[in-house]
Amino acid sequence: MLKTAALGMALYGLYSIVVGLEDLFGIAALEWWADLWVIATGTVLLLSAAFVRASMPGGLALAVGGLLGLQSISLHNDGHLYGQVLLLPQVARAAFATVLVGLALAGWDANQAAEDGEKDGI
Repeated sequence: MLKTAALGMALYGLYSIVVGLEDLFGIAALEWWADLWVIATGTVLLLSAAFVRASMPGGLALAVGGLLGLQSISLHNDGHLYGQVLLLPQVARAAFATVLVGLALAGWDANQAAEDGEKDGI
């Protein structure tokens, strides 16, 4: 389950980075700072996927931060792209993030993380 959660987070992060770059260098439908926000939070989510996969302490918190950042900027972007905040895409995005976090929590190996910490002298 942890592999699935990490893969989902990595793919969602990569998707966000590509969409942000496409809008930044393509037909700019959003402000430049909104595109940079999408790219930055997608990068945070992509990097945190590796931490989640390794069951590193704080990795899941970083992933939740990236997911919340993407959710927040999507609220802004909906207003600019569609003229209103659409409920279904927001709920679907939130449900997907909840599933990813739930999978990560279900597959989290606290014993492995503790053993790795003991090996590293932490």
